[in-house]
Parts: sequence; structure tokens; C-alpha cells
Amino acid sequence: MPGIDMHAHLAPDLRSADLPGVAVDGDGVAVLGGRRVGPPDLYHPDRLENHLDQAGLDEAIVSVPPPFYRQGLSAPESAAWVRAVNDGLLAVVADRPRLTPLAYLPFEHPEVALAEYDRIAADDRWAGVVGAAGGDAGPLDGPALHPLWQRLDVDRRTVQLHPAHSADPRLEPYYLANLLGNPVETTVAVAQLVFGGVLGGHPGIRFVLVHCGGCVSAVVGRWERGHTTTRPGVPVLSPTPAEAVRALYVDNLAHDPKVVDLAVSVFGADRLVLGSDWPFPMGTDAPSATVAHRGADYARQVATDNAARALGRAPGIR
Repeated sequence: MPGIDMHAHLAPDLRSADLPGVAVDGDGVAVLGGRRVGPPDLYHPDRLENHLDQAGLDEAIVSVPPPFYRQGLSAPESAAWVRAVNDGLLAVVADRPRLTPLAYLPFEHPEVALAEYDRIAADDRWAGVVGAAGGDAGPLDGPALHPLWQRLDVDRRTVQLHPAHSADPRLEPYYLANLLGNPVETTVAVAQLVFGGVLGGHPGIRFVLVHCGGCVSAVVGRWERGHTTTRPGVPVLSPTPAEAVRALYVDNLAHDPKVVDLAVSVFGADRLVLGSDWPFPMGTDAPSATVAHRGADYARQVATDNAARALGRAPGIR
């Protein structure tokens, strides 16, 4: 089946980066703060192309994974780092037309994120941008990020939100920082975008959520009830929470067809895209599996038409 994997990862080529705490070992693996960043497949774009072949897909939208966010850097350090990361990712996918990158923007430093966006905005090799949900990113509805949202809105950009890390120490046992923390961080970020008016105020941005939108599908009804009953601190919104989230795109990486069905009912049949999270163990080698039960025509729509809209490639999209 032709189509696009909207959620895949590769490591950037950092061999030319001369930055404190950054090295590349003899195997070509990045060493950040003395720790090797894996898994090994991150450093082999040919293996990602093999994944596409096995899944029967044409293209992957590629971003650097969270270990490369390095949210604890100062603003000057972050500016140098994101330039190296984005240039390094372009180097990795050069001459590989099936691998299309997203530029990383550090939301925790809004002025750096805007400057980096200004640097890469005119380069049509980028499919869009990616930024962190949670971790040290700060509130996505904060006033310091408004200039960035305005630029992305005017440019009608695709913006992928990917969870960084959970700072909740209760989630350290049982791998809960990933199993629970990642979807929760995405959900908190979406709540900020909804209740802070970012979604309603910037309709030109195409936000794409990974991991099937985290917990949003399960809680948006509660958000809507809080809005309807004017709970303390809940602003009057237009669109309402349930309406606002239907502007989002979400990948199908839920590992359960029933959860995908819920996402379709909440976000809309035209808002689901494929995502594998390659090459991580919490991903999947068969990104179409959780939509197969909805029929071949819909699976094809998710992989092709929906993805084209999410990337701004389809005619007539908002």
C-alpha cells in the first residue's frame, strides 16, 4: 500500500559539531554528556528505508528523538545545538528522497526557536517542524511563544508535537515514564493549546500528535463538560474543546484498534495518519495494522490523503 509513515526517527550526523559535551564514538553513535544515544538503527537511514519497503510505504517523515532535545541547555548553548542537530539531520537524509525531515525547535527557549525557524523557513527540504510536549518545554500557551505561533500560522506550517520526558518522580518505576508519562505529557500540551486559545487563534498551523494523541481522546469529553458548566478558571472558548481538537492530526500508534476507533470518533476520520515510531521498541513494524479492520479503502486514505493534508500537500486544505 502506498503512503507515508508520519512518525519515524533518525539521529543527526554530529561529526562536525564542535560543542561541549557532544562526541561521536568509533561506531558513529552520538555521545551526549558521556552517554551513548541509541538504539543502533537510529544511525542507519538505509534501515529506515528497508522498514518502508517492508511496510509497503513510500516515505517517512523523520525527526530526531527526545534524547537529542537537550532541554537543559542555556539559550546560547541551545542555539548552537539546534543548528547542529538540524544541519546534521539534513546531512543524514541527503540524497534519500523517501526520507523527509522535520526541523527541531526548542520551545523552552522561544527566542531561540523563532530564530532557528527563521533560519530554516525558506528551505523546502523540511516537511515542517517538531517540538517537545512537556519535559522542560514550559507552557505552550505562554506569551513568549506567541510570536512563534504567529509565524507558523502565517506560513501554514506542519508542527509535530513529540513528548520529551516526564519530570514526575512517581513514574520512575515500571517504565511508567514512557508507558504513562509520554501520553500524559502530550495531553497536557494539548490542554494548553486548547484552553490557552492557541488552536483557535492559529488555524493555519497543522498540529500532528504522536502516540495517537496521548490521552486526549479519553478526556476531551471532560474538558467539554468543564467548559459547558463554566468551571473556575475555564475560559469561554470558541471553538469549544471538543471542536478545537478536531483541528489536530494524530497518528495511529495506539497498539489497539479500539483506541484508534475512539481517536477517529474524537478527531475525525480525515485526521488520522500512520505512525510507526521507528526504530524504538514502543513502536511498530506494521503501522497499518491498527486501521486494517476499518477496511482497505480507509487504510489507504489514512496513509495517503490524510497524510497529504497533514503535510499541506493536498489541494484545498485549510
